[in-house]
This record gives sequence, structure tokens and C-alpha cells, in this order.
Amino acid sequence: MDFKFEGKAKTVSIALMVIGIVGLLVGLFTSGGDTHLNQRFWANLLVNGFFFTAIALGALFFYALQYAAEVGWSAYVKRMFEAMFVGYLPIGLGVILIVLIAGQAHVHHLYHWMDSTLYCEYVIEADGHAHCAEATETGAVLNTNYDEIIANKSAYFSPLFYWGRTFVYLAVFLIFARLFRKWSLEEDKEASIERHFKVHRRSALFLVFFAVFSSTLAWDWIMSIDTHWFSTLFGWYLFSGMWVGAMIFALVSILYLRTKGYFQDLTQSHVHDLAKWMFAISMLWAYLWFSQFMLIWYSDIPEEVTYFTQRFFTEYKTPFILMFFINFAIPFYVMISRDAKRNPYFIIPTGLLIFVGHFVDTYLLVIPGTMFDHNHFGLLEVGMFIMFLGLFIFSVFRALSKAPLVPKNHPFLQESKDFHI
Repeated sequence: MDFKFEGKAKTVSIALMVIGIVGLLVGLFTSGGDTHLNQRFWANLLVNGFFFTAIALGALFFYALQYAAEVGWSAYVKRMFEAMFVGYLPIGLGVILIVLIAGQAHVHHLYHWMDSTLYCEYVIEADGHAHCAEATETGAVLNTNYDEIIANKSAYFSPLFYWGRTFVYLAVFLIFARLFRKWSLEEDKEASIERHFKVHRRSALFLVFFAVFSSTLAWDWIMSIDTHWFSTLFGWYLFSGMWVGAMIFALVSILYLRTKGYFQDLTQSHVHDLAKWMFAISMLWAYLWFSQFMLIWYSDIPEEVTYFTQRFFTEYKTPFILMFFINFAIPFYVMISRDAKRNPYFIIPTGLLIFVGHFVDTYLLVIPGTMFDHNHFGLLEVGMFIMFLGLFIFSVFRALSKAPLVPKNHPFLQESKDFHI
């Protein structure tokens, strides 16, 4: 049965976008006294752009992982993951690219390191602008904006290297997403074991790229906001958030579609395995969060611990602590049993709560380092989240409707349909 994107699902997704846009506009127009409104807008655009793009990347990773590992049970539901990266990834990467270009053009100041004056110890004033100079040059004076720590990272943040690797990320993700989709649709038309093994090999290659890029893009797009700070666990930490977000959205969507007459061959074992992934990656995320926090806090090195003092002893303390316990304690205590992993009445509310919890996590990765103590949470933030949520649902479900919901000619399809544990 082909999925038709119409009726309530389409109406709700469009309504979310409209409500979100209205809320966003009202939030903008009623914040006239907020002198940091421009920074606030761009910071929230980065939060939402990255959060939903990360979910699409998590789906792309999981899809490739299934092929590389020759997994059979997931063949029946692979189109959901396919729709997530095919439908939204170009949009999400486009949003992030806009944020980065705007930062380079100094439309906003989310990335402090993009200020070129930070890298020069001495400058010469000319034409109303400060230009880098050697200490021995006539008229050279000490640059009050000079930042030695950032200057020592100048090779990594050089425009050529930074934008070069950014476009490599975009190209690799979009090319592989398009190829996976192309080969999947070709398989519907004609069975070919050679094609299957081709996807198997290309998936393994993609995972090599993803292993590197998932960390480096985390450094470039998120960790570099707090330029003086770094963590060797940060890339893995964001990767686990990507993965669990993808599993939650896929599982909740599949369960919803089953109530509408789709995925009728879905077994309790499928639900169980998808829920196990949701539970397991939640525990991985919690482990990485605590490992990063404990090691930095215990060592108490000033340039490292500043990241957590900025979040632990300010207005961000309550959401920071609450977010961790929502994303760890709730899945741990609710989803640990086998029966809970097979029961939609446990899975759906728990998944939605964790989903929101991980959005708060992304919010706290960006906002404290960009807004500091000038942050406001209001209609602008709520409206933008609702708008992006509606856009994500609309993009994914529209992509889902453009191909048979159940793949044809997949060599493991019958094995997947017969999956029982």
C-alpha cells in the first residue's frame, strides 16, 4: 500500500507551520525593546536548524548502518528513514549554510572567532579600519581585541579551510542521500543482488566519512560558539543526540501510520527493536553527558570548567539539570522492561518527552554561548520550534508519499516481514 499524504497529517503539519510563523512574527514585533533581538533570532535559527538537521543526519547514518551490517529485520521500515533524510536534509543543511554565511558577513555574532581583528596582535589604523601589522611597522599599536587563544586556532578557522570542509560536509551528505534514494527506487523496479551489494559497500564507505564528519561538524557549527573551550567527547555527544532523535521520530511516526492502516505487517518484534534502539541510545547519550561533565568538573581546569559554570550557576541551571534527568531517568525507568518496549502507550509519550528534552539540550548548547545573560524565552522561540517541527513533518511525510511505503525486491524483505523474537 502506498502512503498518501493527505487528510489530518497534512493539515496538522501545515497548521504547525502557520501557527509557528505567526508566533515567530508576533514574537519579533513585540520585542522592540530587546536590544539583542538580532542575535536572539539568529541563535534560535541555528538551534532549530541544527536540531532537525541532526535528526535527518541520524536517519542517514542508521540507514547506512543497516546496509553495511547486512541487517534483515529493518528492511520493512527502511522507507521511513529514507524519507527523513531525503525529505528534510537539503532544507536543513540550507538553513545552516544561511546561518554560517550570515555570520561570515557579520550579520550576527554567534561565532566570535569570525571577527578578523582577534587574530592580530598589532594593528594600524587606516581609512577608519584596523589592519593587521607587524610590531616593527610605523604606527603599529597593540590591538585591544587580540585574543591569543583564538589566534592560536587561526589555521583551523582560516576561511579557506573552514569553508572548504563545510562544503565537503554538504556535498558528501547530499550526494550519498541522493544515491541511496536512487538505488532504493531502482530496486523497486528490478531485483538485483549486485545492486544490493553495491549499496552495502557504499554504505560502509559513507560510515567512514560520517565517523569523521559527525565530530568535525559538531566542532565547527556548535562547539566553536564557545571558542575558548573544547571537549574530546563533544562530537560523540552530539552524534548520540542525532541518533536518538532519529529513532524517536521514526518509531513514533511508524506507530502513528500503523493506526491509519499502513505498516500492517509490522510485528511487535519490529516495535521492540526500534524501541530498544531508542532506549539504548538514550543511555549512550546520558553516559557521554555525565562522562564529559564529571571529568571536566573534577579536574577543575579554568578553561574547561567555564563551559559548565556558564550553565550551572546562571539562569540556565534549572533547564540544564532538568534536561539531563528527562533524557536519562525517564527512558531508564519507563522503557527498561521488555513489555514497555512493545507498548505504544509507553513508547509514544516517553518518546515525545525525550524528543523535547533533546531540543532543550540543543538549545542549551547554543544559547548560553551566544546570548549569555541577555536571553529571553518567549513567542519567538516557541514559534520557531513549532514552525520547524511542522516543516520537518511535512517534508518527511511528503517524501514518504513519493515511493512505495514498503520497498520491493529487497533481498531481506521477507525475512523482515517474518521477524519475530
